[in-house]
Amino acid sequence: MCGISGYITTAGVSEALIETMNTAIAHRGPDGEGIFINENHTTGLGHRRLSIIDLDSGRQPMTNEDGRLWITFNGEIYNYRELRRELEPRHSFTTRSDTEVILHLYEEKGEKCLQYLRGMFSLAIYDTRTHSLFAARDHLGQKPFFYHHRDDTFVFASEIKAILAVKPELRRMDKQALYEYLTIRIITPPRSMFAGIRKLPPGHFLLFQDGRLTVKKYWNLSYEPKLGLNFEDTLLALDEKFEETVRYHLVSDVPVGAFLSGGLDSSLIVNMMHKVGERNFKTFSGEVPYQNFSELPAARLVAEMNGTNHHELTINPSLVRSLPDLVYYLDEPSDPLSVCMYSISEMASKEVKVVLGGDGGDELFGGYDRYYGNVYASYYALLPEFLRKHVLGHLFDILPDGFWYRSISHKLKWMHQMSFSKGGMRYAKSLSYFYFSDKYKQELYTDTFRRDVGLFDPEVCLAEYFDADNGRRLIDKMLYVDSMTRMPDHPNMILDRMTMAHGLEARAPFLDHKLAEFCAAIPPEFKVKGTTRRYIQVQLAKKYLPEELLSRKKQGFSSPLTYLLQDEFRRLYKKLLKNSVLVDKGYLHLEIIDTLLGEHLSKKVDHGNRLWLLCNAEVWYRMYIEGQSREQLKTTLMS
Repeated sequence: MCGISGYITTAGVSEALIETMNTAIAHRGPDGEGIFINENHTTGLGHRRLSIIDLDSGRQPMTNEDGRLWITFNGEIYNYRELRRELEPRHSFTTRSDTEVILHLYEEKGEKCLQYLRGMFSLAIYDTRTHSLFAARDHLGQKPFFYHHRDDTFVFASEIKAILAVKPELRRMDKQALYEYLTIRIITPPRSMFAGIRKLPPGHFLLFQDGRLTVKKYWNLSYEPKLGLNFEDTLLALDEKFEETVRYHLVSDVPVGAFLSGGLDSSLIVNMMHKVGERNFKTFSGEVPYQNFSELPAARLVAEMNGTNHHELTINPSLVRSLPDLVYYLDEPSDPLSVCMYSISEMASKEVKVVLGGDGGDELFGGYDRYYGNVYASYYALLPEFLRKHVLGHLFDILPDGFWYRSISHKLKWMHQMSFSKGGMRYAKSLSYFYFSDKYKQELYTDTFRRDVGLFDPEVCLAEYFDADNGRRLIDKMLYVDSMTRMPDHPNMILDRMTMAHGLEARAPFLDHKLAEFCAAIPPEFKVKGTTRRYIQVQLAKKYLPEELLSRKKQGFSSPLTYLLQDEFRRLYKKLLKNSVLVDKGYLHLEIIDTLLGEHLSKKVDHGNRLWLLCNAEVWYRMYIEGQSREQLKTTLMS
């Protein structure tokens, strides 16, 4: 795992320029750096290294035998040994790295080399003869790739801060991105929070040559045709495929540990690591102390079963103390999951360089309530609209909102609201409901801000994925939306930035694209049955995990955070939102922010997620647009 950067321009590139970019992302690769500048100084590539494979000779940027191609690469190719054996008769290898395998594969296959790679990656290959740059991002967006293009200039990096280090004039907010973030909590590619910086979508590559930029898709996740197996045979095949995937993810020249939340995904991974032969490996668990939310007992049980060297951390989150650091490493605003991931990654980085984690299981097997909730909403929508709107709607209005988003009243109101939309827009609104949905937009946003974003509708992007023709059934369509949008731009983004902030490589077996393809072919009724989520995954787990673990309710690592942070929301309002720059710049109305805080603190309505979005956006704007440092923001918040 590493950090990559590059700069192409006819105006000339210096080593100092690339060094500046490398320095901005030094945390991604604390073990070393490298720089390549071409002969006429129009192209520079940079690399910061975290040594995982071929510790002695895998330095980058790396070239091929004749010096024509140069690569800077971030990620891991898990099947590189098989690929190397196929390439060795035709190529001379000087390293034992996966990076050199990519180079020689590109020599032979060109852009089609991506069809052979199994792993997580963002990469850039410069051809000194054609003066062209080929770059790509992995299938499900585990590794980031940001870029800026204007005329004959092309700049790219693993993180936005490296681009801003050499192009400070790009510190301009994309207003549509802010609107999108506040609506659906993610910023979908190619948009970023910066008007002049784009991100390469997952499963895409680009080619830059002679000032022209071309972006193409090389992979997509299809949910048809189905496997055609009965449940027992499907379960057996899933077990074999999962074991194969975990074996691949253990490829490393350094010890590999695991995040262990006590939930189904991470517990299965730890158990499978033990099954395939890992012994006494290190596992890492954290808890947020709030009522009965602790998952440490479950994590301990799994650790004891598998004989791991277990480490635990009690996380006492502080937005006031942590928020400037989180936003700095993320480059974009995010959500409470980042608080927990940042802390557990810091602990793990002191013990290992590589960890396996459980990210992606929800999107493979149907792990969210909204999957069956949307099915029920479709049934409820069959009732006459007049009855729903004028009779049942009044009854739902009488119900209290409930201060817990999983309360019965909250779920009923959600289902009622969803029934007035159809197809892809229904699913999109089922996600935006928890943030700044239509109900809040008129009150929160100023006329000027709404005019600036124009007809842009963040929900349309989600609806387009839902309405695509690669999946015909409702559950499949929802899983596809989440796999292509929410997953790469929310949990994947957080996992990458929060682990790399501490020089830690995180691998997620459930994000393996071959496993994802297999799971997409599993009939949806094997995944979601009534209100039972992850059905086939739970049946798989029954082969390995005790019933007491499987009968626990899904909690989520960061679930209690917004309830723990009541006092901190008061401080953040006083220090940030009361004198909001976003209000001062004419984007938001302060009155609705006052209302949200009052209703949340009085436990009338759960606005925890909405307040978090506003606090994140405010800190981000002050840091990245107005230029306040982390230290300045911490002083402001702590004073």
